[in-house]
Amino acid sequence: MLITSIKGDEAQVKAMVLRSKSSFYWAMRLLPRKKRTAMFAIYAFCRGVDDIADESCAVPYKRTRLEKRRTEIIMALDGNPRTSLDRQLLLAKNQFNLNNSDFLDIIKGVAMDLKDEKADEQVRIENMSELTLYCDRVAGAVGRLSNRVFEVMGDGSDKLASSLGRALQITNILRDLLEDAENNRLYLPQEILKKHGIKRFNPREVLASPLITKVCNEIADVANKDFQNAEAILKKFERKKIRPIIIMKNIYQLTLKRLMKRGWVDLEQTVRLSKIEKIWIVLISGIIVQWKYT
Repeated sequence: MLITSIKGDEAQVKAMVLRSKSSFYWAMRLLPRKKRTAMFAIYAFCRGVDDIADESCAVPYKRTRLEKRRTEIIMALDGNPRTSLDRQLLLAKNQFNLNNSDFLDIIKGVAMDLKDEKADEQVRIENMSELTLYCDRVAGAVGRLSNRVFEVMGDGSDKLASSLGRALQITNILRDLLEDAENNRLYLPQEILKKHGIKRFNPREVLASPLITKVCNEIADVANKDFQNAEAILKKFERKKIRPIIIMKNIYQLTLKRLMKRGWVDLEQTVRLSKIEKIWIVLISGIIVQWKYT
């Protein structure tokens, strides 16, 4: 009966991941079952928390929902899960010694998307320090959880999570500029906007400015340096353990490269990798791991 229940929980969580149509699925599907199941649960948790911030309802209600989810995950990780997902998260925590604080950091990061109720959900980032904190919470914390599942531990593990996490999140930000602007969200730091001559911070006005190219290129350079730092750190770890990390890095690195090639004027021209391209990256990443990270 217990085995049947666990399999049912696994199936439900896997379905959540598949519905998201995320690059994450392609990076994780080749893992051994226990690790794959844990990673699917971590991703489903992140997706669920992120969806709260994206709901079309009032900010106070979103904050209430987020606080409820915070309470639920604390209870679950303390041994009292009430849903299929939370049972899978508790199982993953016990199997891989996951830290509760990383789950809570993810919730804190999403809460930053809801930080100004009076401004009708506006999100503005003051400087690179605030952007780095945001990236560390919504992406670096995921990296720290993932590294434990992958058994990528020891010297450099947390730095890898921070560097790669910021690179991935900045790529997301640059990819979703138009979509975020429609929701009155602007993650480009105001200190960098001012540096390049942009003095007003309405998202649509910022994106329409001819100066936006310099801003986005500077932010993209930060991500590129983070990708390079992550590559240097990855060489310290056993190659078979880092393959999923390499896949995620390669998918996002290619996305950033294409964003920079497209430029920052015609944002209506979307940049997405096709399913075939993602499959190719999964296959070629195995070869890259064999020779580059040895």
